[in-house]
Amino acid sequence: MAAFKTLDDLQDISGQRVLVRVDLNVPVKDGKVTDYTRIERVVPTIQELSTKGAKVILMAHFGRPKGKPAEGMSLEPIATAVEQVLDSRVHFAPEAIGEKAAEAISRMVDGDVLLLQNTRFYEGEEKNDPEFAKALAANGDIYVNDAFSAAHRAHASTEGLAHLLPAYAGRTMQAELEALEKGLGQPARPVVAIVGGAKVSTKIDLLQNLVAKVDALVIGGGMANTFLAARGIDVGKSLCEHDLADTARAIDAAARKAGCDIVLPSDGVVAKKFEAGAESEIVAIDAIPADAMVLDVGPRTIEAVKAWITKAHTLVWNGPLGAFEIEPFDKATVEAARHAAARTGEGILVSVAGGGDTVAALNHAGVADDFTYVSTAGGAFLEWMEGKELPGVTALQA
Repeated sequence: MAAFKTLDDLQDISGQRVLVRVDLNVPVKDGKVTDYTRIERVVPTIQELSTKGAKVILMAHFGRPKGKPAEGMSLEPIATAVEQVLDSRVHFAPEAIGEKAAEAISRMVDGDVLLLQNTRFYEGEEKNDPEFAKALAANGDIYVNDAFSAAHRAHASTEGLAHLLPAYAGRTMQAELEALEKGLGQPARPVVAIVGGAKVSTKIDLLQNLVAKVDALVIGGGMANTFLAARGIDVGKSLCEHDLADTARAIDAAARKAGCDIVLPSDGVVAKKFEAGAESEIVAIDAIPADAMVLDVGPRTIEAVKAWITKAHTLVWNGPLGAFEIEPFDKATVEAARHAAARTGEGILVSVAGGGDTVAALNHAGVADDFTYVSTAGGAFLEWMEGKELPGVTALQA
């Protein structure tokens, strides 16, 4: 990974206007934030800059307003939530550029924190319009990007600004990039990837990239059924993309060529209904009843997955092994996650995980805080795993 500047490279910033791109696209219900995780992640950067006397000017998007102001998508209520987490005053500007933004910034004193209005209220944001980027740049002296989750978008506030002002990675961005470098950039081997989820069709690029980079690829969830069916196994009523059999066989062939072991279920937990309290049984993977569906991998498979985690020095995880939302179909994901957490705690394993369902599954297992790094970045994390260039990261590289 190319070098990038961090807050360590910033010297005397007292009185400087620092534009900080953050991710405040948080879930809201009845006007109240229901999950503060993304806000909590950017607190270290905000506090560090504020403590050093900078005028901290936050930029963020919220929802999909399509380039114009939209009801219910103002960042003003989010400013209150940030204020609660920071435990200090957060001012709000009703515009992101122009006179009202300039006026709010002019009233700031050293150490103040100000949140600008939703950057996506402007057409130029998602178009990465040079004039809009210049208007944003007029608000600050320094640019800090602390929103890895938006780094896969070449928008004005995530990419354009980095070419107009001295650009730095915030602490969250820095931690994410360093963790990802350990995960797939220059990992300690053996490297094992666990990829789960419902459909192969959403993760073709991911699988194709991983087989060339890891020593073993564990495939779980509904995705595994597509690979099993491609190998001639009857998966009953299980979720399966039969039309992707050729794709699955091509990924199998690429893995063999690269020397990557693909680990598929050898047994599964099956049920006739996907609901709480449904009767289930453990069967060999080639003995799935015609009227049943696989909803989790079985104990033999769990042991095989844990054995690979034991061998590994690096683990990259995206997607659960089974339908973890309902017991008992959470067993494999929970056992594998706890085993990975234990190996991480012993200092043997670097464990990097990301994706909405993955974070939820690790929280369900009670080990999200025990992994080396858990990314809340969603699409950006997935594109990184796919080996794609992230414009917001590239723009920061020195």
